[in-house]
Amino acid sequence: MNPLVPRALVVEDDRSWRQILSEILTDFKFEVDVAENFDQAIKQLRADTHRLAVVDLSLSPKDHNNTDGLQVLSAARLIDPYCRTILLTGFATVELAVSALSDFNAFTFLRKESFSRNQFRDIINKILTSAPQYESSDVRIPVDSKLDLSENNPNTGKATIEGKALVVDDDAGWRSIIEELLLDIGYQVRACTSFGEAFSYLRRDRFKLAVIDMSLKGASINISSQYPANQNLEGFQLLEATNNTGVVTIVVSGVASPEDIKRAYSEQSVFAYLEKQTFDKGAFKRIVEEASATPALPTELHTLTDREREVFNLLAQGLTNKEIAEKLYITTNTVKRHLKAIFEKLNVHTRAAATSKAAGEKG
Repeated sequence: MNPLVPRALVVEDDRSWRQILSEILTDFKFEVDVAENFDQAIKQLRADTHRLAVVDLSLSPKDHNNTDGLQVLSAARLIDPYCRTILLTGFATVELAVSALSDFNAFTFLRKESFSRNQFRDIINKILTSAPQYESSDVRIPVDSKLDLSENNPNTGKATIEGKALVVDDDAGWRSIIEELLLDIGYQVRACTSFGEAFSYLRRDRFKLAVIDMSLKGASINISSQYPANQNLEGFQLLEATNNTGVVTIVVSGVASPEDIKRAYSEQSVFAYLEKQTFDKGAFKRIVEEASATPALPTELHTLTDREREVFNLLAQGLTNKEIAEKLYITTNTVKRHLKAIFEKLNVHTRAAATSKAAGEKG
């Protein structure tokens, strides 16, 4: 199983509805599991982590008063707290809708008689870009254990990474999740909602790590003509700020084009780019730990262009101008021009002094 591919569970006793729901979810690149009754649903919940479950209220075709679907919602809260649930039924009442949302923590409630594929797709989009429903314990019930509603307090150890992390996201749910995961790893965390607030923290404090959402809303300060404020690209502006100050940066975002992602890597040297739609807690923690183990480069190195960085890396390996030119398929005069620009940006005058920057030493 690929942990970065979201899974969905369809709990429905009607074959036609299972097919309809599975087709739509498959279009969203979900791996879809299906269950026809309560026992099968519990087995699927124990077997895998699901981002979404669509549950029919009545799971008995011969009993219209059956409400096993509510028990599935209750079990999902305990067994798979990551999972967001949608209750689907042909026997809807206002009281039932309120109960599903308040007592059983369903994301929403849909009536079969007024079911709309477009509405369902909109709901899936909202779930995929909303914060996963992690709880503070966030521990799944083992496959071979019994369903116990009273046990939900595991003891979990924490790593001991020293340093401060900046979390920037305008969604309170995502801020809470990222902050909790970083605290578990051992960071001191400063969380904020906007470009202005984050930029202020970057000016006043030193951070080892930043986790940034690219699609921040609201007004922005235009610190670079390359990223006009009217394009709502506060996230890119923050990447520029963290890059210039040497803060290792991870992007966690729900809205971005392939061009935006390439731009973040090539222009602002982000360490990793994670999509909210396929967010996985374990993968995030592993990436943060890798980022934490990465030595911070001197701030000046972040001002180098991609080509200058290539030349600099070859210089640090001890290659001559001619060898660098051959490696990069450029002329030696071009290499000299790049070296001149590199020396100026690093404020050094010799090849040895420039090379020492690669080891984090003063030239």
